[in-house]
Amino acid sequence: MGALDEPLTKLVGDRTAKVLADSLKLRTVGDLLHHYPRRYVERGQLTSLDELEIDEHVTVLARIEKVTLIPFRGRKGDRLEVVVTDDRSRLSLVFFNQGWRQKELRPGTQGLFAGKVGVFNRTRQLASPDYQLLDDADGAGAAAQFAGRLIPVYPASAQMPSWKLSLCVETALTKHLSDVGEPLPAELRERHGLIPLPEALELIHRPRGQADRERAQERLRWDEAFVLQVALAQRRAADSALSAKPREARPGGLLDAFDARLPFTLTDGQRKVSAEIAADLASDHPMHRLLQGEVGSGKTMVALRAMLAVVDAGGQAVLLAPTEVLAQQHHRSIVEMMGDLAEGGMLGGADLGTRVVLLTGSMGVPARRQALLDMACGDAGIAIGTHALIEDKVQFQDLGLVVVDEQHRFGVEQRDALRAKGDQPPHLLVMTATPIPRTVAMTVFGDLETSVLDQLPAGRSPISTHVVPAVEKPNFLTRAWERVREEVAKGHQAYVVCPRIGDEDPEEQKGAKGAKRKRRAEDLEELLDDAPDEGAAAEGDRRPPLSVVETAGKLTAGPLAGLRVEILHGRLAPEAKDEVMRRFAAGEVDVLVATTVIEVGVNVPNSTAMVIMDADRFGVSQLHQLRGRVGRGSAPGLCLLVTDMPAASAARARLDAVAGTLDGFQLSRIDLEQRREGDVLGQAQSGVKSSLKVLSVLEDEEVIVTARAEATRLVAEDPDLAAHPDLRTALESLLDEDRAAYMEKG
Repeated sequence: MGALDEPLTKLVGDRTAKVLADSLKLRTVGDLLHHYPRRYVERGQLTSLDELEIDEHVTVLARIEKVTLIPFRGRKGDRLEVVVTDDRSRLSLVFFNQGWRQKELRPGTQGLFAGKVGVFNRTRQLASPDYQLLDDADGAGAAAQFAGRLIPVYPASAQMPSWKLSLCVETALTKHLSDVGEPLPAELRERHGLIPLPEALELIHRPRGQADRERAQERLRWDEAFVLQVALAQRRAADSALSAKPREARPGGLLDAFDARLPFTLTDGQRKVSAEIAADLASDHPMHRLLQGEVGSGKTMVALRAMLAVVDAGGQAVLLAPTEVLAQQHHRSIVEMMGDLAEGGMLGGADLGTRVVLLTGSMGVPARRQALLDMACGDAGIAIGTHALIEDKVQFQDLGLVVVDEQHRFGVEQRDALRAKGDQPPHLLVMTATPIPRTVAMTVFGDLETSVLDQLPAGRSPISTHVVPAVEKPNFLTRAWERVREEVAKGHQAYVVCPRIGDEDPEEQKGAKGAKRKRRAEDLEELLDDAPDEGAAAEGDRRPPLSVVETAGKLTAGPLAGLRVEILHGRLAPEAKDEVMRRFAAGEVDVLVATTVIEVGVNVPNSTAMVIMDADRFGVSQLHQLRGRVGRGSAPGLCLLVTDMPAASAARARLDAVAGTLDGFQLSRIDLEQRREGDVLGQAQSGVKSSLKVLSVLEDEEVIVTARAEATRLVAEDPDLAAHPDLRTALESLLDEDRAAYMEKG
């Protein structure tokens, strides 16, 4: 174990180490050295107090303006009120039964004050804050320490304020800076003008000025980008060393027969991406490709053509979907598109055809047994299903291609279990309907080749989106329901989307019964229905989110009375879900009130209107996905975002952004800017620690692109990093044992 891996107990003692571990997850010397300041203040430069947010843990540099000791009335004790200022605004500090502090908290004294911002009598205050004075005898050491340079302000906690962290970091720097290794090769540092890592760590924690801070951040940005890109480059190198069976469509085969029947022309983008995939499938190394595209850009068509090419070559293909609704929709639409080509070996089936089977966790025993048999003997060239496809009893004769739809809803373990069903590594096509900025794709999916569909098929109609402020302008909501009736009167259909199911909602069942139900969910639909979207932000105390059951009842008894209204959510029986979707697709239902189970894959071209209730409770990307369900035919689409949040709130800003553009890539940037970037690199998506502290995946494109090229070159020369032991150590610290296995699985 290296010196930087030593537990902090040896450096700061048991009590402080426990606080650092519990409140900030800092456990080793290395963790502490890489806990960078959030910002800096200049000595003598007071903090802007008017920018403090309620409930935020803050550390402020301010000057004491007034101190007052107030005895309690009718009982023992007192309250010490201290007013601090930045010469523009004021902040109140309050201490209970600590009148002795009046002797040291003297007007005119500067200090660092830390605590949680609260409100009392409409005045912002810190209750019983920690503090360190910089101008009196007790603070002389700190004043000398900070003199002439920037004061670091660290991400802190109530138990461990910023200046206490600063003292711990100072101890670590003094004792262990010489133990810091150098993960970046010397020639790389020289090419890009980067300072050594020990110097960067000293300057990030002890900057003498802004120039020092910038030099340190530039170096640390490179460390984060380069080490991650090395991990991904090793994955790409390992993948390229694997062998796979080439799968090339034969002339005059199934794919050609399918293309000949298409009633429309593929877009230029679809043809280009299909050619990229065909080249990958014809290779003797397994394809690892990410297919991303706008809502309605035709990803399913591209994926189907890839599956048909594999069947042409004698193999089988699997399409893995996150929900039964989506799996059923895919199965229904693919069978319809293929016609008798999907009835191979059956009476009336085409000679070139194959069989397309569906497998979900809640299918009846006879249908399930037949699907398993068709897959095992090879009669089914294409299998579509939920995670039921991953079970041990599922076998294939010759699995050649795995297509994963909406990849972010599956763990790598699930994808790996499905890929393991091939005698040789099957080709992999990962699809997402959430557009991803280029640098995010390079960082999160850097081991995959990326194809982008950004062109909509001909005949798609524009979608107009409007925010409906239900509280400020209730007549707007009335008009929304009138618009739904108008669309139905024209022969069209509509969706109403709610955040929650209602009634026996598992989120409301706090006991063991609710937890047990979640564990035994037949597929992911219930969990997805009830999971809050990561992009949504809480805006204070609010009523519970609106539910499908309650909303449908009110609509049928009120503004949509007389219309054919049905509900759809993940807790309906599979047969009921399939029947509702069949009837809706057939035009037998006017309005479908649903949860987000309709978010992806559902294709009903006659649906022209969508009303999203409590729209502020959804994230930007999710709203973009939802509205992609309308405007899929020749008639224009309408999406109404209903909210009760005030105009100046962050939630309304998100909704205005969605209403302002149909560009999913632009919205994905907005979505990312409003979330912690670390979340983008969390285990659910990449297997890598959420450790981006200096690197911005949106702003540092040049660094990421260059680091990827440098990492690819280095791994090609030294695959095992034998000549770079410090880089190997940095890689091991980025990927612990579980995450390393995750990366290996892909």
